[in-house]
Amino acid sequence: MGGTNPYIEKAEYERPTKPYTVTFVSTDKTVKVDVDPAKVPYGETGLPGSLLDIALGAGFDLEHACGGVCACSTCHVIVKEGLQSCNEGTDDEFDQLEEAPEITLNSRLACQCVPNGTMDLVVQIPAVNKNLVKEGH
Repeated sequence: MGGTNPYIEKAEYERPTKPYTVTFVSTDKTVKVDVDPAKVPYGETGLPGSLLDIALGAGFDLEHACGGVCACSTCHVIVKEGLQSCNEGTDDEFDQLEEAPEITLNSRLACQCVPNGTMDLVVQIPAVNKNLVKEGH
């Protein structure tokens, strides 16, 4: 269960007003989620309406060791399409993101990345973004 991290700057974000879709692509499956702004937030993990909140609300298991409070980099995702509809990342988010393997210019922490609903998104989950203990290895 998530909470808040009092040691980081608060991210500014715009809540969506109309439905949109987020397609999560991992090495073993692709899940398309229809986001209904009236149902956001779906849970208490990550910022309300964040990619992590949307994924968990749809039953798509996305690693988040810190509980979605921007204190690790396990929820690293790559926003392949629609990044311009997401809030700007904070310095604290980018500091955590530097710890993630295989970062790109489109990398974000799913717990901090909040789409505003102006376009659909395609989000890639890097293959290295798996907790090996959880996977049984």
